[in-house]
Amino acid sequence: MRFRDPMTARRTRGHSVGLTREAVLRAALALADREGLKALSMRRLGAELDVEAMTIYHHVPNKDALLDGLVEQLVASIAPPVFATPWQDGIRRYALDLRAALLAHPNLVPLIASRPAITAQNLQTLETALESLRSAGLAPADALDVIYAVTGFVVGQVVTASEGDPVDQLAPLDLSEFPLLAEAAKGPRDAEARFVFALDALVSGLGSTR
Repeated sequence: MRFRDPMTARRTRGHSVGLTREAVLRAALALADREGLKALSMRRLGAELDVEAMTIYHHVPNKDALLDGLVEQLVASIAPPVFATPWQDGIRRYALDLRAALLAHPNLVPLIASRPAITAQNLQTLETALESLRSAGLAPADALDVIYAVTGFVVGQVVTASEGDPVDQLAPLDLSEFPLLAEAAKGPRDAEARFVFALDALVSGLGSTR
């Protein structure tokens, strides 16, 4: 008969290891960053944490909850935005921070783009942002529209950029028949500068309608 240390037995049941939901999600994020979402399974995550796979279920009930938690971790990595007057400055900062977080975790971008992840923590983050925007002068419905518009813009830009800079793809082409396109492709803006240009236009437009 194989001897099993009683401390190990307790550990596999999720006891006496100090394991928390946050620790599980941090490990899942590290694994997804390193090997991609396809590598993420309860069994593999258990191995990363040196516990049995069933232990993970004490902290996240299923794979969907784990994926929602990954989105939550990325959102949590961005400081909750504080929108003073003018609120447009805070929205710009939020957009830049969100873009930086997505670029730092490229394997999570498809997940962020496709999963709303309505968790208690994400809802609280959104509530805090709406409260701050209301204090800056926006009605809650307008504030929510602004946040969704900017978030969608940033995610869309990062998804597009993950396929390569579209302007760079013009470089090897013969654009002699398209002089305006050739001139535009040689413009001074790089990908980040084009992002900021478009972000400023979006935020200014949102501000003019409120």
